Amino acid sequence: MTARQTLLLIRGLGHSGSTILDLALGAHPQVIGLGEAARVLARPKPGEEQRGPAMLRGSQRDKRRCTCGAIASDCPVWGPMLSWLVAHDEHPLAEKMQQLLTLTSAHGAESALQPEVIVDSFQDDLLLPRLMPPDVDVRVIHLVRDVRSWLHSRLKASRQTRRLFPDLRTLVRWWYVNRKFDRVLQQCGRPVFRLGYEELALNPERSLQLLCAWLGLPFDRQMLTPGASSTSHILSGNRMRFDQERTRMICYDGSWLTSAEMMVRLAMLIPPVSRLNQRLVYSNQIVLR
Repeated sequence: MTARQTLLLIRGLGHSGSTILDLALGAHPQVIGLGEAARVLARPKPGEEQRGPAMLRGSQRDKRRCTCGAIASDCPVWGPMLSWLVAHDEHPLAEKMQQLLTLTSAHGAESALQPEVIVDSFQDDLLLPRLMPPDVDVRVIHLVRDVRSWLHSRLKASRQTRRLFPDLRTLVRWWYVNRKFDRVLQQCGRPVFRLGYEELALNPERSLQLLCAWLGLPFDRQMLTPGASSTSHILSGNRMRFDQERTRMICYDGSWLTSAEMMVRLAMLIPPVSRLNQRLVYSNQIVLR
């Protein structure tokens, strides 16, 4: 890994837009997105043998396809990394990530497209911001989706769990997780950029311009057409990464605006939720709510 490279971590609550942001960043000629890399690298726990990361260490290596178009075992980044993992799976996550950065840099050198920024978009991880060595330039994007839009997208699934008060549980989850991530990330000692999904989806050009300036990169208009322009190597993440229509442009789904769901309507009437939503989603004043 060269001294100029940055490891950029996208963190936050799931279903908040990390896949499209990863693809958009990966459309920049100086950036390579690696999807949920930390999820792939983490050693599978007992009982997780049938989950994606464990299977990528076995049969799925010759079946799952990377966004570069190659099968995992043939991908110039993930192929060597998965082979390395076989003998080094007990190593710490930070050491595995450093190895992945080294392999990504080597691929960039061979292809004459040396990346300055390498992106990991496994939202759940809070370890790498604290565990990566100080000599690695680590930066974090805390990506948060408007509570009303997020609720609208998740209420149906939460009700299928048949747990008591599913709507309230879903709202509390948005508040608790985003509040926790904000607290932990602000204390991690790494630069943190707060980005609202609404800011990204409603004004992608301005949002990506601000991100590029923060990263020290020139803005590139290819980032506005991520599906057609991304050169990332995403092996794990949302399946929409293979949907050319949904990733053709960055668009906003405003269906929550006509939602009749009571919780969607009530969420912003709760002061702590409203304040957190305003602070985390609209802090860049890219869009007015």
